[in-house]
Amino acid sequence: MSRMVQAGFVLALLVLWYLATECWGVSGLLLPRPGAVLRELLEVLRTGEFVADLRVTLSELVAAFALAATGGTVLGYSISRSPYWTRAVEPLISAIYAVPMILFLPLYVLFFGLGPASKIALGATIGFFPVALSTVAGFAGVERMYTVAARSMGCSDFQLFRWVLVPAALPVILGGLRMGFTVALLSILGAETLSSVSGLGHRIVSLGENMDMARMFAYIAFVVAIAASLNAIVSALEARGRHP
Repeated sequence: MSRMVQAGFVLALLVLWYLATECWGVSGLLLPRPGAVLRELLEVLRTGEFVADLRVTLSELVAAFALAATGGTVLGYSISRSPYWTRAVEPLISAIYAVPMILFLPLYVLFFGLGPASKIALGATIGFFPVALSTVAGFAGVERMYTVAARSMGCSDFQLFRWVLVPAALPVILGGLRMGFTVALLSILGAETLSSVSGLGHRIVSLGENMDMARMFAYIAFVVAIAASLNAIVSALEARGRHP
C-alpha cells in the first residue's frame, strides 16, 4: 500500500508538470517540458558524461560518512559510559546540531579550498551529530539489569560490550547512521551547488547559469534517482541489521 501511495505521488507531480508546461503556459525558461527533460536524461545516460561528476560526489560522500560514522560512534560510546558526561554533553551536541552548519561553508572553503576536501569536511561535520546522538542514546538506554546480569555471570568488559551493549543499542545506532548518511549526502550536494569546481551539484549550477534548463532538470532527476537509490540501500541495510 505504501508503494502505491509513493507511486501515486510521483505520478501526480508528473501530471501537474505536464499540465503546467502544455496547458497553463508556464515558460520553458522556468520549467521545461517533461519530454525534453526525458530526452536530455537519456542522452546523458547514453554518453556517460555524468560519470566524472558522479565519481567526485560519491567519493566525497564515502569519505565524509566514514569520518562521521567513526567519530560519532567512538565519541558517543565514550560519553554514554558516564551518566555525568551524558547529562552534560548530550544537550550541548543537540544544541550545536540545531545550528544550520551550511552557514559555515565559506569557512570550510577558506580552510580547505574549493575542491573535494571542503565538501568532505562539511559532510563529515553535519553527519557526525546524528550518529553521535543516536550512539549516546543507544548505549545509555541499555537496561541496567542486562549489565548487572552479565557481570554476575562473569562477563569481561569485552564480552559485555560485544554480547550485551552492542545488540541492545544497535537498533538506535543504525537509525542514527542512516540519518547521518542522509544529511551528509544532502550537505555535500548543497555545498557543490554553492561553491565547487566539480561534482553533480556543480554541474547542475553550471547548466542553470547557461540557461540549459532541460539538461539541468535532467541532471536534477538523475541526482534524485541516485539519492533515492542510496537511501533505499542504506534503509535495507538498517532493516537487515535490526533483524539479522
